[in-house]
Amino acid sequence: MNAKLALAFALSLWASAASPQSYAGLGTEAEGFAIPQRGNLLNFPGDHGAHPDFRIEWWYLTANLEGVDGRSYGVQWTLFRSALAPADAEGWQSPQIWMAHAAATSPTRHLFAERLARGGVGQAGVIAEPFEAWIDDWQMRSEGNSLEKIRVTASDHAFSYDLKLQADGPIVLHGDKGYSVKSASGQASYYYSQPHYQVTGTLSLPDGPVDVTGHGWLDREWSSQPLAEDQSGWDWFSLSFDSGEKLMGFVLRGDSGNFTSGTWISKDGGAEPLAPGSFQAKPLEFSQVNGRGIPTRWQASLPEKGVSVDVQALNPQSWMGTSFSYWEGPVSVTGSHSGKGYLEMTGYE
Repeated sequence: MNAKLALAFALSLWASAASPQSYAGLGTEAEGFAIPQRGNLLNFPGDHGAHPDFRIEWWYLTANLEGVDGRSYGVQWTLFRSALAPADAEGWQSPQIWMAHAAATSPTRHLFAERLARGGVGQAGVIAEPFEAWIDDWQMRSEGNSLEKIRVTASDHAFSYDLKLQADGPIVLHGDKGYSVKSASGQASYYYSQPHYQVTGTLSLPDGPVDVTGHGWLDREWSSQPLAEDQSGWDWFSLSFDSGEKLMGFVLRGDSGNFTSGTWISKDGGAEPLAPGSFQAKPLEFSQVNGRGIPTRWQASLPEKGVSVDVQALNPQSWMGTSFSYWEGPVSVTGSHSGKGYLEMTGYE
């Protein structure tokens, strides 16, 4: 099988896993793959790298930015790894498939791009020490072995960005020391974040380049079956409050009911896992986006911390029309707490 045909065949197998009942196959059985275990401690810098014995993994950066032009912007950079088989190999025999998404959002535009690659041939990959994640010329690269300082670049015909990020707080482990439960039946992932980045750089749009500053949030997650079989998608919130506190909360939608959880992050970066059901999110308004109704204004609440906020999309048309389509965009936060953040919604195909 020649290289192009092999890549096309592998990507077709990956795409066939997606269904409305189980977003990108994340609720299907993962026979032969490693499964997250409670009590396994995360290890850095090693866990910044890839975990090929697990089926699914991602490096996911979002940033809320302000331009010197006075406008608000959002940026996304994501690298996904998915394995077709629970083993690794060299060259075109590698079962690793890589996909990357980049996006730039303003109040009036949402621009996105996608890259696809087969593992084992150098086109895409992740190295833990020194940290580097790449696909083609899109890169996320550290200065040193930690994630304290990173540079992120991406470009497409309609937009590009070159951002430098400096963390001013610690890495946050979600759930039970990084073991994050995703369903009442116990599906789970390993999950940590670096939500404390200060960002500077340049964002280039069709109207021209603009210097930007702001705040970034990097999520790292890997698993082999992170959803239950009946769960069809999620609504994920990363909210940074002007008070210095932060909230990560998610709603996983399923036929047997919703499962919610998250993490409260204090001003000093301390992480407090939330009990299932304590975080709540309710749609307030829907927008017609790419031919479907998408909730683009929410009420999010965490009563134990006095949080009751209105979460509003900067641009309701932030649809990612990629191989696996979803909504992803920056949001504003008002109510008991003010601030900014990001919202991701999947399973609305």
